[in-house]
Amino acid sequence: MVDTAREAAHRAASDAELIAWVDEHDNLLGALVRSDLRERGLIGRGTYIMLFNSAGDLCVHQRTFSKALYPGFWDVAAGGMVAADETYAESAARELAEELGVSGVAMTAHDHFYFEDAGSRLWCAAFSAVWDGPLSLQPEEVLQARFIPIEQVLLEIQQKPYCPDSLAALQRYLAARRTGAAKNVAKDA
Repeated sequence: MVDTAREAAHRAASDAELIAWVDEHDNLLGALVRSDLRERGLIGRGTYIMLFNSAGDLCVHQRTFSKALYPGFWDVAAGGMVAADETYAESAARELAEELGVSGVAMTAHDHFYFEDAGSRLWCAAFSAVWDGPLSLQPEEVLQARFIPIEQVLLEIQQKPYCPDSLAALQRYLAARRTGAAKNVAKDA
């Protein structure tokens, strides 16, 4: 387990990162420090990468308790805020490598949607990837991870706290898969 001083230092660095600031139509307005964007209730960009294995199981992971949003919650996707100088796809690749140690894998873009709750306002891009190799968890952000069947994920979200933003991405992904709907791919993906 990572000591809280190391997690706190990581969080402080994260809060100081310059991230994309956008309007209600996902047009780039500029760059703001992450903590300023959140405190002012402005809109940013986020990525969600649902990582499956070849058996179709989804990787879920538990966030550290030092996270600014949803501390200790379970998550159905790797991901995070899009940096000021990144596209959604570049952010997704970076986040997947940082959080789960997965790089060089093909990602499929699935959706572009708006999400809002008490803690965040985001334009979101959802991706998926398939990986059968080992995971290398970022200890400052991820406590544990495992691959489980989608059916088990759907049961767990009723019993454990899961991040609502990534759940929105998963629910939209599953709905599109059921209906065979055409994807609404992210800007600059």
